[in-house]
Amino acid sequence: MSNHPPTPPVIDYEESDYQTSFWEEGGREYEDRCEQIALKRLLPEKGELLLEIGAGAGRNTPRYKGYKRIVLLDYSLTQLQQAQAYLGNSQNYIYVAGNVYRLPFVDGLFDGGTMIRTLHHMKDPLAALHQSKRVLQDGSPFILEYANKQNLKAILRYWLGRQDWSPFSLEPIEFAKLNFDFHPRMIRQTLSEAGFALKKQLTVSHFRIKVLKNIFPAAVLAAMDSLLQPTGDWWQLSPSVFTLSTAAGKGKPAPGKGFFQCPECGTALPDQAENPSQLACQCCGKTYPIVDGIYDFRDQ
Repeated sequence: MSNHPPTPPVIDYEESDYQTSFWEEGGREYEDRCEQIALKRLLPEKGELLLEIGAGAGRNTPRYKGYKRIVLLDYSLTQLQQAQAYLGNSQNYIYVAGNVYRLPFVDGLFDGGTMIRTLHHMKDPLAALHQSKRVLQDGSPFILEYANKQNLKAILRYWLGRQDWSPFSLEPIEFAKLNFDFHPRMIRQTLSEAGFALKKQLTVSHFRIKVLKNIFPAAVLAAMDSLLQPTGDWWQLSPSVFTLSTAAGKGKPAPGKGFFQCPECGTALPDQAENPSQLACQCCGKTYPIVDGIYDFRDQ
């Protein structure tokens, strides 16, 4: 039995065709182009080890080319298998199935992190961001994207009486089970409370309107969106907002040893598995399978 209090529920994309149905066949080329532009603006030129939280099938992973190694973390094993098929078994990629509320990594391991299209599934965003901060070295960049409840479309719908909830209130709106939109001020407060220092905000996907996407090529709309993205430091009225923060601190160095830690008891796990099919915690005895090169730390 776990000594931890129960974690919030997580959404599971196991066996989902999300990459194909939503991105490849769902008419999302415009959104994908906009996100590529935003990431290019916010990513550092180089780094050693990046944590991609909510990596899914690896859509954004090739965009982090400045980093020598990338850890793809997702709760869904099948999403990571799709990422593995897409990206390959290069030593540059480490595939980890795990829970964002109990990250299986030692403190201060990473010198960069991203969480794109993932926070909107978080019932407890502060807890998720606390964990993200814990595994980052002090001063490391952290790129967070969130779904913005105070977008222009929601404001107009509210003023016209076509929407009950207010886009101006700070509390999140759960428009579907485990799907949340957040107020920008609430996100800024949560980042600060979790130990991050906000550096930059970009508003993204301003033209996410079906009629416009049907009329104009995705490349044209993305170019127009690119011109508006820097206004995010002044106001946030787009459906998606990207933020760049740094893990606040006094320059804590990277840990001398250890990579994974037991999410059950917090003990650092051995660097090399005695059994190639699993990792075993020498403290609590918990074991974690390694499935076709994917480390599985999910709640069993």
